[in-house]
Amino acid sequence: MAVTAYVLIQTEVGKAAGVARQVADIDGVVTAEDVTGPYDVIVRTEAGSVDELGRMVVSSIQLIEGITRTVTCPVVNL
Repeated sequence: MAVTAYVLIQTEVGKAAGVARQVADIDGVVTAEDVTGPYDVIVRTEAGSVDELGRMVVSSIQLIEGITRTVTCPVVNL
């Protein structure tokens, strides 16, 4: 069963659009959209496991220049 999560991203001023474009190209990213509010980009991801999700966030998403903070929110089915 796939693990779905939202990754909330804060960026440096003026970097949101570029970050969203770069994140959208990462394998496992379903959507990456610029938003307003406390976060600048919201990303929907899918991964094969929680470990795979963690590797995607730490080894791919967080390495993009301009990102200052991420919060990963796995989807739960209650």
